[in-house]
Amino acid sequence: MSSILNPNNILLNQKVNNKEEAIRLAGQILVDQGYVDAEYIEKMLERENITSTYMGNFVAIPHGTEDAKQSVKASGISIVQVPEGVDFGKGLVKVLFGIAGKDNEHLEILSNIAIVCSDEANVLKIVNARTKEEILALFEEVK
Repeated sequence: MSSILNPNNILLNQKVNNKEEAIRLAGQILVDQGYVDAEYIEKMLERENITSTYMGNFVAIPHGTEDAKQSVKASGISIVQVPEGVDFGKGLVKVLFGIAGKDNEHLEILSNIAIVCSDEANVLKIVNARTKEEILALFEEVK
């Protein structure tokens, strides 16, 4: 997972006003790091309007719609830590995982996120992490 998740893909201590702003932030990391074209962010917002990406345990996993695949250059993941939380309608989100998957590689990414985040203690470790390395270490343990 290290090639698609690195310190440049993580934002700590973010404050956002709403879920759209949070999703745009997660998407912008993917754009800035070269995983997706800028249009992918709109597809992430479109996906959120179709069905919430809120997963429970303070976690949301925004990603593009099916037709967003042509905007994906490479598989990547972004992590946005929002310690104060942002309302996703179905619950409060403190950690967003923005995902772009190429050739179904995102299924492994989702699996790793699910394993780590199924334990609320791990989610709280991410929420309370002071360094990007603390977050990366949690995912290294999953391998």
